[in-house]
Amino acid sequence: MIVWVNGAFGSGKTTLVEELRGLWPEALVFDPEVIGYVLREIVEVPTGDFQDLRLWRRQVAESLVGLVEEYRRPVLVPMTLVNPAYVAEVFGAIEAAGIPLHHFFLKVPEGVLVARIDGRSFTPDDPEQDERVRQWCKGRIAACMAAADTLPTDTVFLDGESSPGELAGLVLRRVAE
Repeated sequence: MIVWVNGAFGSGKTTLVEELRGLWPEALVFDPEVIGYVLREIVEVPTGDFQDLRLWRRQVAESLVGLVEEYRRPVLVPMTLVNPAYVAEVFGAIEAAGIPLHHFFLKVPEGVLVARIDGRSFTPDDPEQDERVRQWCKGRIAACMAAADTLPTDTVFLDGESSPGELAGLVLRRVAE
């Protein structure tokens, strides 16, 4: 089984997955950004967003299917994925492999997202890069919020302002159904 935790940057995806990991020790955690970072070292990413690389989407789906098939453990995935075509491509490949996929989306008001992003440090040793990353994240908030209406119909929407413990409990109850 794969549990995909989606939402805008600053919505609490990583925090929720960390909470889940503590409550569900057999679960593996897979961050698809790692594949993006590796690909950036090998090929140019013309748009600046590695999700636009078909190879990234294919590698993410194949890695997730491989992890479930090889290790027979649930996999937790904290990743913003809101482009409808990319969601269909990645989720479709996972579902075609017969792997159960639970998709959760953290909904958080824009002002809260901006405050959370502004409060984070991405590259502490490089303040200019830190600010570029903040601006990049904030520049994607509107698209992430709008995408909520285009996500698969079985997406479970969660109040991203709830505590991580409350959210983890909701997720665990839902996947146990």
